[in-house]
Amino acid sequence: MSPRKLLAPQPNPETEAFWAGLGEGVLRIKTCESCGKPHYYPRHMCPHCGSEKTRWLESAGCGEIYSLSIMRRGEGAPFAVAYVTLDEGPALMTNLVADDLDALAIGQRVRLAPQASDADTVGDGPSLPFFTPSGD
Repeated sequence: MSPRKLLAPQPNPETEAFWAGLGEGVLRIKTCESCGKPHYYPRHMCPHCGSEKTRWLESAGCGEIYSLSIMRRGEGAPFAVAYVTLDEGPALMTNLVADDLDALAIGQRVRLAPQASDADTVGDGPSLPFFTPSGD
């Protein structure tokens, strides 16, 4: 099987700090100074209350698997993608990295991982967020 190809993200002014953080091994999410709610994906305006008073928050990079799918066919298979609910509240779609994909489960604790995947990133750009079981 050939390795899975992932397109490199194309940062814009609203997401630049997010991608730069991942390059440093830090997951940053936005939080609203008006309503206090964190949100993902990074954007200038709070999706909860519409305020433009948002700031970057350094996430602990921990959460749990809300939903997952293991792809067993196609280029780069097998691999796992999931929605991970961060401890801070927001959920994000991500890739999971594990020695045993069949051991992954909904509700399982995960943490941000360095990009340790067999996937090849196509194009120049920042790394993507990957999560791995945390052992908690």
